[in-house]
Amino acid sequence: MSIIDKLEWRYATKTFDTTKDLSDEKLKILKEAFNLTALSYGLQTLKLVVIRDRAMRQGLVKHSYGQRQVLDASHLLVLCIQDTIDEQDVNEHFKTIKEIRDTPDAILDPFKTQLKSTVNTMSKARKTDWAIRQAYIALGNLMTVCAIEKIDSCPMEGFIPDEFDNALELNKLGLKSVLLLPVGYRAEDDFFATLKKVRKPLSHTVIDL
Repeated sequence: MSIIDKLEWRYATKTFDTTKDLSDEKLKILKEAFNLTALSYGLQTLKLVVIRDRAMRQGLVKHSYGQRQVLDASHLLVLCIQDTIDEQDVNEHFKTIKEIRDTPDAILDPFKTQLKSTVNTMSKARKTDWAIRQAYIALGNLMTVCAIEKIDSCPMEGFIPDEFDNALELNKLGLKSVLLLPVGYRAEDDFFATLKKVRKPLSHTVIDL
């Protein structure tokens, strides 16, 4: 299958096969893909919480407006942002650059100073908005990788973040949940799997100049 064929195959899975689970290899691919997501300035202020335990997920259904994908999927991926983003994140980022690339401080310091200034002058609300935008980039990347790997997924905004944060004790980790991505394999009787995609023609969505 071409990449376009795989994207045509993908859909927001409504009913998962509860008897099929992702292999450790497939799960590792998703974790690596999340970690390789292109993010602003290279700062990784996101975390991916991977929930396999179905008993734990059972309690999250009520905080997801009853959407069964949270429980029935093989795994539930919770994309989270840091509650606090500050110059310590910048310090850690440039420390990692130096460890991996051995880049001289003389080259790194100007960029490090500039990024610290950018982060320190942003309001908390602006930082939160910025981080959430990064989470959507990661979500899109994960969905594409899922399609390539023939993993079904269902992107979800429809849940109550505060309740998730309390149930998963994310506040103790300095995190806030922003997006969900149940992943697994579609059920044979999922009606939505057989429907044709509804998209405008390219001539209506792409402008060639």
